[in-house]
Amino acid sequence: MDYLEGLNPQQRAAVETIDGPVMIVAGAGSGKTRVITYRVAHLIQKGVDAFNILVLTFTNKAAKDMRERITKVVGPEAKNLWMGTFHSVFAKILRVEADKIGYPSNFTIYDTDDSKSLVRSILREMQLDDKLYNANFVFNRISSAKNNLISWGEYMNNAEIQAEDIATNRPLLGVIYETYTKRCFKAGAMDFDDLLFKTNVLLKDHP
Repeated sequence: MDYLEGLNPQQRAAVETIDGPVMIVAGAGSGKTRVITYRVAHLIQKGVDAFNILVLTFTNKAAKDMRERITKVVGPEAKNLWMGTFHSVFAKILRVEADKIGYPSNFTIYDTDDSKSLVRSILREMQLDDKLYNANFVFNRISSAKNNLISWGEYMNNAEIQAEDIATNRPLLGVIYETYTKRCFKAGAMDFDDLLFKTNVLLKDHP
């Protein structure tokens, strides 16, 4: 197997491990991506169905580069890999399974501008001070909550979060989060953060 040549003993051990988790900890430019790429190729060559392998990256470029490298080793079977950014792969999963959490399979994906526009609309309806309840601040607060897997209900019932909002004279952030979430749901829409948050809900509630 030519792809094993040039790997140091630690890299080779990581590539050849079939069962159980492997954590690759190394500095920039040390070959982490190459090790992960070759491990995927090795799994396929050892008979693991490519369709059962999930590879998540932070950028589309990284996913494209990895798929090309794997294809050079294993051939066209690489096209069956679940590979892409967190958002793109989770969107594919949700397109298939969204009905289990009450969304249509053709749900709309709001970009950042769409999301901020909805936040501004809610703030206007609630007639809130736009200096305290700045749309960018509110959007980032909601985004942070979702990225920490905190639903609007958990947000409103968390004493520490509520105390922090009250201390900054923004006691209605939880209500805004609730309204924002319900408006998105009614519109059959998810924002970028929902692609991660709702996938977590899906896998937790419907394993």
